[in-house]
Amino acid sequence: MSRGRLKVYLGYAAGVGKTYRMLDEAQEMKCHGTDIVIGYFEPHGRQETIAKTEGLELVPRRAVAYGGGKFEEMDTDAILRRKPQVAIVDEFAHTNVPGSERAKRWQDVHALVDAGIDVLTTMNIQHLESLNDQVYHVTGIRVRETIPDWVVDEADELVLVDLTPRALRNRLERGVVYAPEKAQRAMENFFTEGNLSALREMAMRHTAHEVEEKLSVVPGAECPPGTEAAPGGAPANAGSAPRRERILICLTGRPSSAILIRRGKRVADYLHADCLAIHVAAGQQAFGDDREAVERHMSFARNLRIATHVVHAADVPRAIADFAREQGVTQIFMGRSAPQPWWKRYQETAVQGIVRHARDMQVTIVAERRR
Repeated sequence: MSRGRLKVYLGYAAGVGKTYRMLDEAQEMKCHGTDIVIGYFEPHGRQETIAKTEGLELVPRRAVAYGGGKFEEMDTDAILRRKPQVAIVDEFAHTNVPGSERAKRWQDVHALVDAGIDVLTTMNIQHLESLNDQVYHVTGIRVRETIPDWVVDEADELVLVDLTPRALRNRLERGVVYAPEKAQRAMENFFTEGNLSALREMAMRHTAHEVEEKLSVVPGAECPPGTEAAPGGAPANAGSAPRRERILICLTGRPSSAILIRRGKRVADYLHADCLAIHVAAGQQAFGDDREAVERHMSFARNLRIATHVVHAADVPRAIADFAREQGVTQIFMGRSAPQPWWKRYQETAVQGIVRHARDMQVTIVAERRR
């Protein structure tokens, strides 16, 4: 059985028209005889969007009991039993109610795709995991529901649904997106023109990168000027092949490690580079003194498909440099060293030690930006 196809409609904020565009295409597919159902749809009271669901089969949601209340989630099993050609699934980044079979809606979508069902879904750029810190720095809002980058990268098609910030704010003022009182609060906080412009630029950059990625692997694609096609369709130059980049992220128990992971992974994706993470534990303790925090960071890295490693050594800088050299690493990402107590003021910091030991590699010190 072949896998289904995944198509993601990407926007930069609520109200740009992702769901409307998705349903518009669903209606067109239905007119052409496609067996299509709505697996999950979130109307948000938007009448124009609700009207687009007319005539489309809706798979009833399932009720989930949690914390003394009842909540509704997409009934993935019911869709699998119904087995349509295409399923509409709104809000890709949604977190399911505890007790659900899968923690995230994107995992439900993967179950449908694995069963051979094509899926159309929606998300906003601020839900992309690697952009979490950047979005927080720009907007002051920490997005809690995120999707690992690799999930979006594996989509067969990514469609940018665009609207100018001014036009979106106009829709808010007219009460098209939210009720008037909620719309006014939104315009004063998250939906400022500055925030929307920054998010829109992120969405455009990411979409352009995804399109470039997919074009680069199309067989028979035209090579850039000054290159010729090598066997298999890959461009080849007369000179030696460029060195493949490999990025190493240095993890500790400090909260800034999460920022390092996101930044390193995003750079690795843009450079088509391998990405690894290392934690050096002094002595024989599995993760040093911050075991729980380090384990959490290692788990987060693995969720983003970063290979993780633990090394035991007393000399942390030398251990990192030696490991990096063994693994063919070209760039090391690390955070700033913790402030030294006054009696160690003139001692070498971990960062200085790594720079000294890894002179043949690029060392990037990632600042912990604060609002």
